[in-house]
Order: sequence, then C-alpha cells, then structure tokens
Amino acid sequence: MARFFMVPYHIFLVLVALSTTSLTIAFVPSTLVAPPPLQPKTTVPPAQAHLRAPTVSPSNYRKPKPLTSAAKEFLAAHNKARAEVNVAPLKWSDKLAHDTDMLVRYQRDKKNCRFADMSLTQYGMNQMWASGMRVTPTRAVGLWLQSKKHYSYQKNTCAPRHDNCGVYKQVVWKKTSEVGCAQAKCGRDGSTISICFYYPPGNVIGERPY
Repeated sequence: MARFFMVPYHIFLVLVALSTTSLTIAFVPSTLVAPPPLQPKTTVPPAQAHLRAPTVSPSNYRKPKPLTSAAKEFLAAHNKARAEVNVAPLKWSDKLAHDTDMLVRYQRDKKNCRFADMSLTQYGMNQMWASGMRVTPTRAVGLWLQSKKHYSYQKNTCAPRHDNCGVYKQVVWKKTSEVGCAQAKCGRDGSTISICFYYPPGNVIGERPY
C-alpha cells in the first residue's frame, strides 16, 4: 500500500493520502519563512522569531573535502533543475552536509525515522521518507521536483490541497547558493530518510523562487 503524506509547518497542516501497492513515500514541504525586514537584513521563520539567520556562510566552515558520489548526485540533481529555470547552480557545503548527516542519524536512532522539527533549523530544509523502493539522491530530489506541477508561478501559490510545492521552490530558489544533504537507512523495513539543508533559506513569503 502506498501512502503519501505532506505536512507543512508554521502556516497550516495538510494531510494527503494516496494508495497504490507496496510503496510508501512521505515528504515535508519546505518551511515557509517570513520576508526579511529592511533593517536588519535577516530571514527568520515566522513561528521562531528569536532565531537569527547565520552570520557566516556555511562555505567558510572548513577547507572543502572531495565530494562523495552521493554529494555529486545530490548536487547534480539540484543544478539540473535550476538550469531548467535559468538559476545559478548551487555549491556543496560540507557544513550543511555535516549537519544533515547528524540530523538523519538522530532521527533514525532516536526518533524512529520520524520527520525532523523544521522550526529548529536556521536553514532552508527539505526532507523525505520512503519505503519499498531504492532512494538514490537523484530520486529523492526528483520526488521533490514532482511538486512543480502544483506550483503556479504567475500566482506564486500552490494548487489547492497541494501545499507541498514549497519543496520544489526550495530546490530552485534563486537566492539559495549552498546545499548539503544526507540519507540514512531506517530499520529492517529498508526505508530511507533524506534531508537537505539550504543556505540562504528559500520560501520567503511574498517572493517568487526566481
């Protein structure tokens, strides 16, 4: 039985379920964040106004390491989608990759692979859980990109009952310049949790992705 769950935080809660056979995919739409005020220039989640945007780019974290095959795959999938809408490519961030790796391990080991609390991060975030299929980095990003069909650029809104299109917008968000991702296997069922962090965060309320 296939189930698709899409649960946005902060603004409202929507639960959608669709069924086929022996496949389960669930992902959380990327967090909406409040537009930055004129002074100072920061971006903060509307429900977490005490959180400040990072003052140092994750790219300054440490000397870059050679990219793993998974990192190359995540990056290529993102940048292919961005090229299709004439948006500059992302750079891989070891800092964001390290943080997502720590998070997916924590969600696997301590939270039974449940979704992470998106309000706790100061970065943009996409996440997905899937069972009954092999989830490569390309496939994870591809599943996020499927929500493009529910996004109206003219209206800058998601279609009714399809508020998951924020995951697509975060992938192609023009002002985002860095990404880091990680995956973890969850238990005996072979399910996979995938998480990507983005800097600067996208889905700023009132702005288009590009």
